[in-house]
Amino acid sequence: MFSKEKIVQLQVQDVRYPTSKTLDGSDSVHTDPDYSVAYVTLTTDTGACGYGITFTLGAGTDVVVKAIELLKRKVVDKSVHDIFTNYRAFYRSLTQDSQMRWLGPEKGIVHLATAAVTNAVWDLAARLANKPLWRFVVDIPAEDLVVMIDWSYTSDVISEREIVEMLKEGQSNKGERIKELEKDGYPAYITSVGWLGYSDEKVKRLTNEKLGEGWTAFKMKVGVSQEDDMRRAELIRSLIGPDNKLMMDANQIWDVKDAITRMKQLKKYNPYWIEEPTSPDDVDGHAQISQALREHNIGVATGEMCQNRVMFKQFLKLHAMQFCQIDSCRVGGVTEVLAIMVLARKFGVPVVPHAGGVGLCELVRHYSMIDYVLISGKISDRMCEYAEHLHEHFTDEAEIKNARYVLPYKPGFSCEMKKEAVETYNFPDGSYWKN
Repeated sequence: MFSKEKIVQLQVQDVRYPTSKTLDGSDSVHTDPDYSVAYVTLTTDTGACGYGITFTLGAGTDVVVKAIELLKRKVVDKSVHDIFTNYRAFYRSLTQDSQMRWLGPEKGIVHLATAAVTNAVWDLAARLANKPLWRFVVDIPAEDLVVMIDWSYTSDVISEREIVEMLKEGQSNKGERIKELEKDGYPAYITSVGWLGYSDEKVKRLTNEKLGEGWTAFKMKVGVSQEDDMRRAELIRSLIGPDNKLMMDANQIWDVKDAITRMKQLKKYNPYWIEEPTSPDDVDGHAQISQALREHNIGVATGEMCQNRVMFKQFLKLHAMQFCQIDSCRVGGVTEVLAIMVLARKFGVPVVPHAGGVGLCELVRHYSMIDYVLISGKISDRMCEYAEHLHEHFTDEAEIKNARYVLPYKPGFSCEMKKEAVETYNFPDGSYWKN
């Protein structure tokens, strides 16, 4: 099933985009982001390549690059076949290195580096199999897929036998759901109308444009001042009407009591959820906020900065999230995201991936397809984020039609960047940064 080609080279580059100039991606905490990636290229002994990314906001990308270089010895000179026939051991060699795990474990820079490397490994394997990543995953037999995943620290809530049965159920009638995705795509919501640094005039223009394109779910940033939040919420709600969804994202700016108070003030605008209302590590705080807002029908969404499956387990078990926001580059890559989506199904929480960043839309659409086809079998209560920035720099850019993600067909994980994009924005030697 897996190619025997050997990986002979790992190259990593620091690619940064000057999005701080236009305030694309700006929020209450990250006020001047330069969307960036640590970009990995794997090359095999036959010349085949696999590509992987992890997402950053500019400064510090070079530190992630260095961490990836330290992981190189775990990958080079290994065949794709050897990696995937004992993938759990390979994954643990990255996350449980007896010295490097002290830098985590399974969190922070070393885990961002792990994501970039494993994303490239899965991209390579899917390319060699001539399948898009989502299809490559759903075609792996349930028993084989389960033993690839590191389930450490989750056996108190779910067993591997239970997971096998769950995945077998998904595979038994996956064909019908794939046909539905081919026909209708996967529902999306739009974030790029409501960045915090945008003027009211720009927010109004972009919102009207997206309404004209058929969008029905919109997200806005909150968290600077009560006056600004109320004014912007009033503006967007007046434009989109009472029936379309409006989500709010505080990006961790508030303490628990502040979050509850501010959202009770904003409830008049009927927010569908409040995203990251407080520290991403505060499980109990999120649980308190969830309980306080339940009577107002405001859900809590979080996960884009949740560090690993163990943190997600706690959020889910303690009812601290009503929407599970996986991120394709924050945790340790494909298998850890699969573990999190399985846990979300176990606790009945819909997966609504985070995708506000360069390359993230390209990657997370695969996860939404996997969730529907293989894991949850549900689509009516979930949607995948879309932000309208920098897609043109990828060879398999995310496609939206009628406010829904089009099913990706090209082989791989959609991580490959166009050569000219890398040459232009490679930091600090690319032509843009030199000039």
